[in-house]
Amino acid sequence: MELLKNCNLCPRKCGVNRYIEKGFCGATNRIKLAYYSLHMWEEPIISGDNGSGTIFFSNCNLRCLYCQNKKISIDGYGKYISNKRLGEIMLELQSKGAHNINLVTPTHYVPNIISVLRKIKGKELKIPVVYNTSSYECVGTIIACRNLVDIYLADLRYFDDSLGEKYSLCSNYFENATMAIDEMYRQVGKCEFDNNGLLKSGLVVRVLILPGHADDSKKIIEYLYKTYGDDIFISIMNQYTPINKCKYSNLNRKVTDKEYDEVVEYALDLGVTNAFVQEGEAASESFIPQFNKKIV
Repeated sequence: MELLKNCNLCPRKCGVNRYIEKGFCGATNRIKLAYYSLHMWEEPIISGDNGSGTIFFSNCNLRCLYCQNKKISIDGYGKYISNKRLGEIMLELQSKGAHNINLVTPTHYVPNIISVLRKIKGKELKIPVVYNTSSYECVGTIIACRNLVDIYLADLRYFDDSLGEKYSLCSNYFENATMAIDEMYRQVGKCEFDNNGLLKSGLVVRVLILPGHADDSKKIIEYLYKTYGDDIFISIMNQYTPINKCKYSNLNRKVTDKEYDEVVEYALDLGVTNAFVQEGEAASESFIPQFNKKIV
């Protein structure tokens, strides 16, 4: 995997040789995995009744300071596995009834993942593949996934790049993320469903409302609706959960009902119809997986 010898998989473009050293994401040339399971708490068209076959990769190229999965994204918790083992895990999840294979934060392992999927997708692996990403991606990395990924489950985290600089140490989030999402849409097009109403192919974009930044979320939703209309689904999320004490006081609380309702009402006023909203206790630590090496 020559790409890992001069790694420019994401917009940080560290250029490091990951066989020798680690870049910003903290990953080496080997897959590191924190957890895999049938996951019931994705959007209903992805989780269905049986669950989504989620595979949580260790490390992350965005590393938001408020990340609820800090244990794996920033601290790097997990276990090194071979490419072969990754393929076995995918098939194991399929055998347990998973509706899809859900690759969570896969960017920094794309060359490894592609190598695995080329061997088993459409052969032993018959269910859709979901690419679950922060969207801080290089377009070339997404192009490399063409014909291997069926569903893109993408965040659009910040409209205002100053928020990206402040919370994720990246100065160019919106431009890179929207270009990557454009490529995702070019590949999968309008959402298509199977006979059970589960997503077979398409694009779902998540908008995580951050405390104190409802206006930024509104701008994101407006951009998405004006760009893609009802060809995609927008998932409006209120599940922000403060886990670690943060130097920014607004991030040390949950999103208020007023903030969330304001964003949802804005989406409705725009005319958004293909959307998911969260109710009740979505902002709860109970929805955060208990990462445990024994599970791997």
